[in-house]
Amino acid sequence: MTEPSLTHLDENGRARMVDVSEKAASSRTATARGVVRMSAETLSRAMRGDVKKGEVRTVSEIAGIMGAKRTAELIPLCHPLPLNVVDVRVSADETVPGYVVEATARTNGPTGVEMEALTAVSIACLTVYDMLKAIDRDMSIEQIRVMEKIGGSSGAYTRA
Repeated sequence: MTEPSLTHLDENGRARMVDVSEKAASSRTATARGVVRMSAETLSRAMRGDVKKGEVRTVSEIAGIMGAKRTAELIPLCHPLPLNVVDVRVSADETVPGYVVEATARTNGPTGVEMEALTAVSIACLTVYDMLKAIDRDMSIEQIRVMEKIGGSSGAYTRA
């Protein structure tokens, strides 16, 4: 079995943006997830709204959406995509303790939206961290990963 080649390198090993001009547009969806782990007291304060910077969940969800929309500006070889929807959910989970962040991005285009979903999760997690860092310096951002991808020539993928 041959290893897949790296599509962002030309035959001389130089970085390039992949040419997707000949690929047909199709419906594509990707979902990513990440976790911001913190102390139980920090989570409790955030859930009560006892945070000087504002309401953690809402601000982080908006930041995640904004991040997804700017993915091509942040990741050098990403194609700018017309996003049909970006749905970011930041949910408190006392068993972590912390926030679980999930983002789904959807487009109708010639390339996938995994990077947009991952960027949305990353930016939302960073925003949670920023809003709470004054009260908990031991927080960690963990497990940012693609959970599901639908559409495109490589087919569907669901994390086991």
